[in-house]
Amino acid sequence: MAEKTIALSDITAARQRIRGGVIITPCTESIPLSEITGTRIVCKFDNLQRTGSFKERGARNALLLLSAEGRLRGVVAASAGNHALGLAYHGRLLGIPVTVVMPEFAPLIKITTCQRLGARVVLHGGDFAEARAEANRLVEKEGATYVHGFDDPDIISGQGTLGLEILDQVPDVDAIICPVGGGGLLAGICVAVKARMRKVEVIAVESVATGNLSAALKAGRPVRVPRRATLADGLATLTVGENAFGLIRGRVDRVASVEEKWISVAILRMLELEKMVVEGAAATPLAAMLAGRIKGLRGKRVALVVGGGNIDPVILGRVIEKGLVHDGRLTRFTVKISDRPGGLAELCRVIASCGASINQVAHDRAFSGPDVSATHVTCTVETRDRKHIGALHRALRRAGLRT
Repeated sequence: MAEKTIALSDITAARQRIRGGVIITPCTESIPLSEITGTRIVCKFDNLQRTGSFKERGARNALLLLSAEGRLRGVVAASAGNHALGLAYHGRLLGIPVTVVMPEFAPLIKITTCQRLGARVVLHGGDFAEARAEANRLVEKEGATYVHGFDDPDIISGQGTLGLEILDQVPDVDAIICPVGGGGLLAGICVAVKARMRKVEVIAVESVATGNLSAALKAGRPVRVPRRATLADGLATLTVGENAFGLIRGRVDRVASVEEKWISVAILRMLELEKMVVEGAAATPLAAMLAGRIKGLRGKRVALVVGGGNIDPVILGRVIEKGLVHDGRLTRFTVKISDRPGGLAELCRVIASCGASINQVAHDRAFSGPDVSATHVTCTVETRDRKHIGALHRALRRAGLRT
């Protein structure tokens, strides 16, 4: 199948088309993120869209471009993520029937949210390939239109409106850092930015666990990448789209990969410093900056594309804890203490004298050795940083408590 291309005119038309239905999100300067990265950071907060994601842009544009008959017959998508939410929401607003096919393992919250937004949800198959096959069957049976989540030209044109907004909101921007999975958002931004301000650097960021764009650039074509667990689940599309890749290649300036631990830290930094909840994919631009994966931007005006905020609260809790461990603000150690009265009190005294705070304590008498007068205690302790952890361990040694 031949690649389909889009131009700046398609994106400007999409911008006019979706005006009033998709909000113009803020693109604000971040003093704290600028301080910790050494650049002049602005954040494009598209996680503030109604469904929490930039995907609304392309969804509304694609729906508005349907013919009258197409609107009556409706659309079908295979998705358990933000694309499904965007289609469901704007389908309801526009009176267009939306069917979303999800794998049977799809999170319950995604299923119920799509249903609440008015979509028909069909659960089918054990993976996305099987869900896509069922979506194709429904298209054939019902005469509906299939809307691809990241490779449909109308979707790409809609996502490109985000790039135009950044250029209008930050005229002196030097670089735009954008997550990439399937490539629809990056492709739209590349076309919009390079047509309007070619000197602006467009930098793509992917997780080391995904690597779709890197693999495609190396092979010269989109290739399938094995699925691996990642916090940036929105980037785990297995391959970059053919149309998207054709638009990205020759326009993107750099591609950076970032480790999972830095994605955790970036989510925590956004929560603490910007008071924003972001999902893993949306955190990758900041993660790449924090990890030092993008060089040469010191002192420059850099826009981070914060594309979504739909993260499971349970996952968010785990991410926060992992980030605290990475920062040295949460530590765990096991120490042998006397099991007689006052043993635990002495341990607590030493910890308190260092200004640390006990989070959890667990005794282990059964496996603490032959000495029945001693016990192992595992402590989880809140600290300020890694230097503070070092000071705590030195104090424990001085008190005769071996960790």
